[in-house]
Amino acid sequence: MTTLPFPLAEDPDAISLETGRKLFAGQSEFVKGVVAMNGLPDPDRLEVCFAGRSNVGKSSLINALTGTKGLARASNTPGRTQEINYFTQGLDLYLVDLPGYGYANAPVKVVEKWQKLLKQYLSGRQTLRRAFVLIDSRHGVKPVDDEIMKLLDTSAVTFQCVLTKADKVKAKDREQVLDQVRGALSKHPAAFPEIVLTSSEKGDGIPTLRSIIARLE
Repeated sequence: MTTLPFPLAEDPDAISLETGRKLFAGQSEFVKGVVAMNGLPDPDRLEVCFAGRSNVGKSSLINALTGTKGLARASNTPGRTQEINYFTQGLDLYLVDLPGYGYANAPVKVVEKWQKLLKQYLSGRQTLRRAFVLIDSRHGVKPVDDEIMKLLDTSAVTFQCVLTKADKVKAKDREQVLDQVRGALSKHPAAFPEIVLTSSEKGDGIPTLRSIIARLE
């Protein structure tokens, strides 16, 4: 069996770039925070979700994608962090912000409830086209990241790795992190065979990620 090389996603061509720009030029709005499956919005459009460890830069990435400062907010309150937050992007797309995982001090019952909701969501949402798993470029894949990837494997949800905070890593250290990430991804059948390198602060990789989302059907 040939191991996928997981190259960095190439810069989009002019048409793809413009398609992504147009999609994310539309209005972005917070819809609701969901704590149970019966609270999910109607599945009347495609959706993509974003998963990542706490402090990986998920809120910053969503804000950078939409060009809407403060749309997604990081919160220290346990209640809010356990919600699945829905945002509209234009008329035809939902952006779904999954709760940050990896809180070592979260109550066991809270974690169990969140894990159950996450499994139900990933397994039962027919309009979900791709999950983006965010990995901190400074740290690579951690065991808790591997657990979410396994869950995506068993849920048969295609996921794509997005490396965040690329501006915080020196070029000479980047390849070592990429090798580690590629090794981890090669164990997961649901992993999409391209990695997106981003910096929300600098804007690096944001047009590429926009065009990837805009091409999903």
